Amino acid sequence: MAALRVLLPRLRGPLRPPVRCPAWRPFASGANFEYIIAEKRGKNNTVGLIQLNRPKALNALCDGLIEELNQALKTFEEDTGVGAIVLTGGDKAFAAGADIKEMQNLSFQDCYSNKFLKHWDHLTQMKKPVIAAVNGYAFGGGCELAMMCDIIYAGEKAQFAQPEILLGTIPGAGGTQRLTRAVGKSLAMEMVLTGDRISAQDAKQAGLVSKIFPVETLVEEAIQCAEKIASNSKIIVAMAKESVNAAFEMTLTEGSKLEKKLFYSTFATDDRKEGMTAFVEKRKANFKDQ
Repeated sequence: MAALRVLLPRLRGPLRPPVRCPAWRPFASGANFEYIIAEKRGKNNTVGLIQLNRPKALNALCDGLIEELNQALKTFEEDTGVGAIVLTGGDKAFAAGADIKEMQNLSFQDCYSNKFLKHWDHLTQMKKPVIAAVNGYAFGGGCELAMMCDIIYAGEKAQFAQPEILLGTIPGAGGTQRLTRAVGKSLAMEMVLTGDRISAQDAKQAGLVSKIFPVETLVEEAIQCAEKIASNSKIIVAMAKESVNAAFEMTLTEGSKLEKKLFYSTFATDDRKEGMTAFVEKRKANFKDQ
């Protein structure tokens, strides 16, 4: 949950104040969205690409944007032709944070009773892998959104921060938890308590980001990675993702037990048999997602 206001003193040049999103309108599948752009990409249309598209507010994450994001994610999750998803923003900002005007006047009762920000969790429930392609600012909620993804690729000018402390609050969408698991206690504590930002290079060194690319090639690189993932068996990819994510929730002993169960489960699939047979026969596997 980051505040656009926090960014204003630090950015060069004047910026407009954050604009409150109008009431969200439902969209039929395949229709145009207001705050995002969603399309299939890749040679065989196996990659779902979602671009946050609220540039005048630096992609501030208003409720309407999150609702549209969730709808697009659900559509790609149910699309049997899509094997992986790329989530990106603009060159200047992946997402500069939550929309502060939407939460400015909320009370404790409002937040607690309505489970405020609960709908942000949909991204974490995806079975298909999601790659965040981060250019520019990933502050507050934008950083939290990126950390909900399975892989983070960063443009060479990307910056990450959790500046909620400067607004008199703390991260509320997993920032203190996922950041600590990704970069360790010391750096996470420093970022959360000071609101300071880190560069893409520092983020990679700390383990938050896996690769850095030039701004202009970042999204295509992420799509290429997603295509490579999508070429594998979708059911096996989902098992692998589940096993890796379990490492953040379980002890080593518990996680190893789950890994063994999932490993054994692959032997009930046609794709495991096809993969090993193809290896022995020295040919490319033809997975059927079964």
